[in-house]
Amino acid sequence: MTETPTPLPDPSTRPEPGQLTFRAPRRGKPPRHLADLSPAERKDLVESMGHRGFRARQLSAHYFERLVDDPEAMTDLPKAVRTELVRDLLPTLLTPVVRRQADDGRTMKYAWRLHDGAIVESVLMRYPNRVTICISSQAGCGMNCPFCATGQAGLTRNLSAAEIVEQVVWAARALRTGELAGGEDADREHPLRVSNVVFMGMGEALANYSAAIGAIRRLTDPAPDGLGLSARGITMSTVGLVPGIDKLTAEGIPVTLALSLHAPDDELRDELVPINTRWKVDEAIDAAHRYYRATGRRVSIEYALIRDINDQGWRADLLAEKLNRRGRGWVHVNPIPLNPTPGSKWTASRPGVEQNFVERLRAHGIPTTIRDTRGQDIDGACGQLAAATA
Repeated sequence: MTETPTPLPDPSTRPEPGQLTFRAPRRGKPPRHLADLSPAERKDLVESMGHRGFRARQLSAHYFERLVDDPEAMTDLPKAVRTELVRDLLPTLLTPVVRRQADDGRTMKYAWRLHDGAIVESVLMRYPNRVTICISSQAGCGMNCPFCATGQAGLTRNLSAAEIVEQVVWAARALRTGELAGGEDADREHPLRVSNVVFMGMGEALANYSAAIGAIRRLTDPAPDGLGLSARGITMSTVGLVPGIDKLTAEGIPVTLALSLHAPDDELRDELVPINTRWKVDEAIDAAHRYYRATGRRVSIEYALIRDINDQGWRADLLAEKLNRRGRGWVHVNPIPLNPTPGSKWTASRPGVEQNFVERLRAHGIPTTIRDTRGQDIDGACGQLAAATA
């Protein structure tokens, strides 16, 4: 795949320290796509174009089940209308500009150019018995966390529901064609499906709420109306937009909620996660607990361990105390060794300090698992996605 150099964001446009951006800049809308629409809306649109309504379901089957967008492959559609239907309902949304691999080909990072030139990234990872894709919901991010490359680039725009979904469909195609290495011999003959989707790529998905929920519905709609994924295999990550968490709670979709906390005390979290100046630590944890009570889905607490910043033992104790105050069995903590980013003044905790942090959480009865740092050497790990194409 050709690597086309694209300039990084102009430093003069990057956010000032602590600056939050909730409203995405206005840019031209991406082309309308089948994945933006509900099944009923697809049928209405196809009929408004002068075609019989069932053509919408046929087109959906090609896109979501057969994973094809070539009109010539859609032999159950009249030849005279194939090109028109594909042009109007399956326009190109993502153009690959970079593909990089790590872990002997079991991790693939893609950089995509969108219709307006914006760049987003997603990462596809094969594990034993499952395949996970980390997807982007925005080009850039407006949350401005100083240790995250994406946040430091600022927010370019929101993605549409279809642009989010297309990252997963592309991954499904990559599996079907054997592009992702690894697995057993049987997997090569019958590739694993995408089993897990995590909204942990570029962007704060709850700041692009309507498109993110639309994408989740397309991902979980039964085939051929959608990809037919289990909602339990989808993780929605957030830095703690409390109103967004509560809206997600009301949706009744049993996805996993992941709260990126990174500090248990307001003084430090105000610096590390600027959204904390709007909704404090206890407010974010309370919203996460409300989500658990409503859905029964255990919440993940994401905690990037930063050397000499947030990795002290007393902070592990404070985090455990705050989580246990809401009850037992409702939460799981994922410490994440900080992944390096260009120009960052911070680095990962020392191994002994990391282990002490984990052991102190476990001593309080908090289930704790250190997060895998897949893709670090291709800048594809947590906090490293920066839309660089060189």
